[in-house]
Amino acid sequence: MTQEQIKSEPTWQKVIRLLRWDKPAGRLILMIPALWGVFLAAKGTPPVLLVGVIILGTLATSAAGCIVNDLWDKDIDTQVARTKSRPLASRALSVKVGIAIFMVALVCAAILAIYLNPLSFILCVAAVPLIVFYPLAKRVFPVPQLVLSLAWGFAVLISWTAVTATIEPATWLLWGATVAWTMGFDTGYALSDREDDLKVGINSSAIFFGKYTPGAIAIFYAITVGLLACLGLVLALGLAFWVSLALATAGWTWQYLKLRQPNIPRSVYGKVLKQNVWLGFILLAGMILGYLA
Repeated sequence: MTQEQIKSEPTWQKVIRLLRWDKPAGRLILMIPALWGVFLAAKGTPPVLLVGVIILGTLATSAAGCIVNDLWDKDIDTQVARTKSRPLASRALSVKVGIAIFMVALVCAAILAIYLNPLSFILCVAAVPLIVFYPLAKRVFPVPQLVLSLAWGFAVLISWTAVTATIEPATWLLWGATVAWTMGFDTGYALSDREDDLKVGINSSAIFFGKYTPGAIAIFYAITVGLLACLGLVLALGLAFWVSLALATAGWTWQYLKLRQPNIPRSVYGKVLKQNVWLGFILLAGMILGYLA
């Protein structure tokens, strides 16, 4: 966006951009592991109200995470092509407004968490430090995407325990698959900012793995497939799940082959992220039908 467009933009649109609700892929991709967890734990038929709480909870948590990320990075974002027009970086919204909206999102998430059982509530609280300090990890930790992936993993733990009030071996298989999947798609997405991140001096897994990044992504996806396959066996999921896993594996293989090509346009990295949203929902459908069909 140009400075003129930013200045003429209505305040409500600036808030929407601050929450990233104008870019649903990033919101949906957090929601997916939470839905995996609640549907698998409930053997395909969770209470409708609980599903609603999980969906709203992921939206509130994602919003809070986006805002705190922008608060930490408001000076760095101005130096990165993809992020320089963000509301806090461009000064379209003030830091005070950002903090106020962050607190509202956090309170909404807390209210929704009260509906859950004590174990799930404790896990919600435990996830907050990872959400708040993930942006700091980019400054001090060589693979900050791991911190984000662990935060994503809490979506599984919270949603699963919301159904069963306990953590089972199958829970950890899904957690591991989610962490590996997140490492895969977010490392791919980090490739779009690698040149800018190097100039600014912040870390990313795309910088850490260097020329081996496509191979690292392939390994993360392979781990995801392996853990999901183990999960399917442990839970005795039906044919639909295995079909969905085969489709996801084909999609991730295509992504690996695409990402190892030289001189890829930046737009490809965004498309890879969006494709992972579709693959995640295909897997969700397979998980549900794997129980019911």
